[in-house]
Amino acid sequence: MISVVVPFFNEEESVRELHARLFLTLRKVGKPFEIIFVDDGSRDGTFEEIKKLAPVRAFRLRVNSGQTAAFGCGIREARGDIIVTLDGDLENQPEDIPHLLEKLGKGYDVVAGWRKNRWSGEFFTRRMPSILANSLISRITGVRLHDHGSNLRVYKKQVFDGVEFRGEMHRMLAAYLGLHGAKVTEIPVSYVPRKFGKSKYGLSRTFKVLLDVLSLHFFRKYATRPMHFFGYAGFISMGLGFLAFLWALYLRIGEGIHFIRTPLPLVIAIFIVVGFQFILMGLLAEILTRPRQEGRIHVYDISEQVER
Repeated sequence: MISVVVPFFNEEESVRELHARLFLTLRKVGKPFEIIFVDDGSRDGTFEEIKKLAPVRAFRLRVNSGQTAAFGCGIREARGDIIVTLDGDLENQPEDIPHLLEKLGKGYDVVAGWRKNRWSGEFFTRRMPSILANSLISRITGVRLHDHGSNLRVYKKQVFDGVEFRGEMHRMLAAYLGLHGAKVTEIPVSYVPRKFGKSKYGLSRTFKVLLDVLSLHFFRKYATRPMHFFGYAGFISMGLGFLAFLWALYLRIGEGIHFIRTPLPLVIAIFIVVGFQFILMGLLAEILTRPRQEGRIHVYDISEQVER
């Protein structure tokens, strides 16, 4: 069974057309399917439009919780063995889904859509930053994709076992799953600019992506051994303090310059104290993480659901 999960936020103009195209495409696939629409706290008539459709399973979040939470809600509620995700703004083409499913059947766990011709007319302002960001993510995670930001993807449901949907992880979900053993690939898909409304992403998204990359790298390497990170930082700081002490000693003995005539005593004290603090932070992190058995955390609240 195929479960198609689509989040919406103020996309009432797109709902009816996207549902019709999804329905026609999935019928041609010839497998049982369900369409899951998640209204992420829209302030327009998105959910009212969704309730007019059939077949559909719809969930309305009480407040706008973000795309990660909306995708997480739909994926958790899905009944299918295969999960398809895409955006609700009609930039992702439902007609590409059969090609993704075909690729999934060749032994992969995740197949991502590569919007190959996106930003073709805006090379320096949009395409170049996108290439650099995707290259950075690929290099850090080791999951080589041209388009980590595409939400048109197909997954085997089993890859989500134990996954917690938090923050803005939907941007790098394929890379995250790849780091945990999933076999990930991509194929080119079509792309058209959105037909209705304006993009909800701005320049701030670039900085969010960079922060997400840093956090993913940190948790990949140190989530189960935080003492290694804080300990390294502590020893480096203390080592710098020791080097500053040696330099001060050289100035006093070799050059006859007294300690109090230089800022070195203050520098030494700062490096040593900061080093000890880092080590103590590492010990505290170990105390907090080792015995902790993390339960399932839901970062959304469903206010209404419909099944037709």
